[in-house]
Amino acid sequence: MFLAPFLAIFLIFTAIPTVLAVSASLTDMSARDVRDPFAVNFVGLDAFAKVLGNPSFQGAFLNTIMFVVLCVPLSMALGFALALMLNRGIRRLRAFFRAAVYVPVITNIVAAAVIWQYAFSISGPVNSSLGALDLAQPNWLGESGWSITLVVMMGIWRTAGTCMILFLAGLQAVPEEMYEAAATDGASGLRRLWSITLPLLRPTTLLVTVLMTVSFLNIFEEPFLLTKGGPLGSTRSMALWVYEQFGFGNISASMAGSVVLLVLVGIVAIVQFRMLRPKH
Repeated sequence: MFLAPFLAIFLIFTAIPTVLAVSASLTDMSARDVRDPFAVNFVGLDAFAKVLGNPSFQGAFLNTIMFVVLCVPLSMALGFALALMLNRGIRRLRAFFRAAVYVPVITNIVAAAVIWQYAFSISGPVNSSLGALDLAQPNWLGESGWSITLVVMMGIWRTAGTCMILFLAGLQAVPEEMYEAAATDGASGLRRLWSITLPLLRPTTLLVTVLMTVSFLNIFEEPFLLTKGGPLGSTRSMALWVYEQFGFGNISASMAGSVVLLVLVGIVAIVQFRMLRPKH
């Protein structure tokens, strides 16, 4: 009986929506069929074929992979470096710095995006500062390369704090006696990091890797709020593409895209678990 609340929440918010999404992806459902959803035609995998052959979806897929490839390692590296500094390097005001780094995680994303848009606008403070230093002033939100850079920067800014907290918890679980014994044997700090810290952090690294990868495969807020997926779709993610198709009334295409994204997330998570799981 104590599992009943969990099962009810799982059914209502996960299982049933997933079944409905898969069902809709196998039909030709559009916005016109919302009032009479049982009048749709079963088309099998046609919607998936159209979605996978759609150039805009292919572009969104490549953009999403690029966000994962860039943001996951950079977020983890920054979070790990901050965790190391907070665990050993910074002695005073440790709680303050820990909270300061974690602030972006709990900051309202809409308010943060507005500030970022203002800061990186053509005449914003960032370009003004660059101009004062006689440096080039990019069109951050209007050029493809700079827009992608901005989305990646904001993604890292938002997630590095989560990585730091998880790595910090892992670091504080490492027995201090191991470091003291290694230091007595003459091991350098880099050697202790390589031979003690990183092996013992393997479960934490696996958790952070999976969480960050799933998070960036589903990236939506940053490109939606900063660039609306532009310019010319250069920052459109798969999640944003699904949202746009739903807004256009292409419900079957939207559901097919969401199923493809769900399968991709599942495959990547399984591969990561198998590659990074502890070896006995």
